Amino acid sequence: MESKGKPENRDYRVRVTKMLIRKEFTELLKNKPIQSITVRELCERTGINRSTFYNHYQDVYDLLEKIEEEMLAELAEQLKKIAGENGLMSVSFFEGIFRFLGQNMDICVVVLGDNGDKRFLQRMLELGRKSCVQNYSLAFPKASEDEIEDFYAFVSNGCIGLMTRWIRQGMKKSPEELARIAKGIMTEALGFFRKG
Repeated sequence: MESKGKPENRDYRVRVTKMLIRKEFTELLKNKPIQSITVRELCERTGINRSTFYNHYQDVYDLLEKIEEEMLAELAEQLKKIAGENGLMSVSFFEGIFRFLGQNMDICVVVLGDNGDKRFLQRMLELGRKSCVQNYSLAFPKASEDEIEDFYAFVSNGCIGLMTRWIRQGMKKSPEELARIAKGIMTEALGFFRKG
């Protein structure tokens, strides 16, 4: 008869194995494109055998897709929670976003790096677009839909630039400091909608 502890132990081992694979995979992606990464190389770095890898993923592309899907799902949940609690213009909203990105720094470094998946970056931006555009439209009823879309493109890409710089400088600023900077810049940019 199987003990109750065994499934928990197995779940724990699976989580640890996946975390190890993710860590080594993102380290490799920092230095070379995904096309140059092999399952064999990844298994050698992690110390796991290939059958263990294939129990979880079909290949390195499937691994990347699953990591990205997991992060997008988490980001969607965070956006709902943060926007619902704070509104899209609060410092707390920006703090929540930068804190979440900081907790997923391994993926952010890869996405924003030379070997990053630019499609994933676009999917991240698109995730926030619908909610932000809808809220900006309510906040600025005189603004046209095109102006609101332009504003979102400006702000979201500015935040990506801010985050890229943050990463390249070794993340010396806290998510709270970054949030205050983003909020300050965004508040100034809102003057565009307050024109007479």
